[in-house]
Amino acid sequence: QVQLVESGGGLVQPGGSLSLSCGASGSTLDAYAIGWFRQAPGKGREELVCISSSDSPWYYSDAARGRFTVFRDNAKKTVYLHLNSLKPEDTATYSCAFKYTGVGGGCPKATDFEAWGQGTQVTVSS
Repeated sequence: QVQLVESGGGLVQPGGSLSLSCGASGSTLDAYAIGWFRQAPGKGREELVCISSSDSPWYYSDAARGRFTVFRDNAKKTVYLHLNSLKPEDTATYSCAFKYTGVGGGCPKATDFEAWGQGTQVTVSS
């Protein structure tokens, strides 16, 4: 069973950048789509972007498109999310999730992911 652990969160000024990591244990990631989500205080979970097992990104959210970049390194069993041009409204707990799709699969619906990591906090403030 895959287990995911996020890291890389922290405090950043508006306009700054941050790189988050999603590391896997228990299995390789070759046959899994990985999605990134966030949840701000008092709000529901928001789906952001997915990277498929065939290494294609799929953006669920307009908030992520153009500012957030996702890529994977299967050899390191890690998926990365680069956050650019950060705004105070990007403050949230960011988490990753997996969905088994087989090798060469696409991204699933945001509601079809199987399990999430515990998340890493990103705070955008001056």
